[in-house]
This record gives sequence, C-alpha cells and structure tokens, in this order.
Amino acid sequence: MKIFVKVKPSSKEDKIEKISETNFVVAVKAPPIQGKANRAVISALADYFNIPRSQIKLALGATGKNKIFEIDKPV
Repeated sequence: MKIFVKVKPSSKEDKIEKISETNFVVAVKAPPIQGKANRAVISALADYFNIPRSQIKLALGATGKNKIFEIDKPV
C-alpha cells in the first residue's frame, strides 16, 4: 500500500492527521537534518498503523516535504 505524506519537521509535537485513505500530514519534533525527520516519520507511522518500522519504506521524497511511503501491511 502506498501513502502520500506531507511532513512538517521541527514541530512542537508529534502528530498525524489523516486527510484521506492514502493522504496524511505528519508533524514531527525532529529537525530535517541527516534523515532525522524521515526516521521520526517512519516511527510515527509505525505507531499509527501498529506495525513494525521495518515494514515501512520511504519510496520517494527523501529530501522534500512531500513523500511517498510503501507499507507492507498484511490485509
């Protein structure tokens, strides 16, 4: 399953807002330096979907705010 995520790094709190079935806005406290925000987003998504972090892969957008993640979630 692919999801589209708009990331807001360096936020005051970690928060996930579901826009639609495949679109999310994720705010993380981590700064966008050396992949810290990307790792924080993966952790937040793993908690949200209740799956291990290893099942979430960043497919596109490693350096941008708009990202596409692939989730290997059992159906």
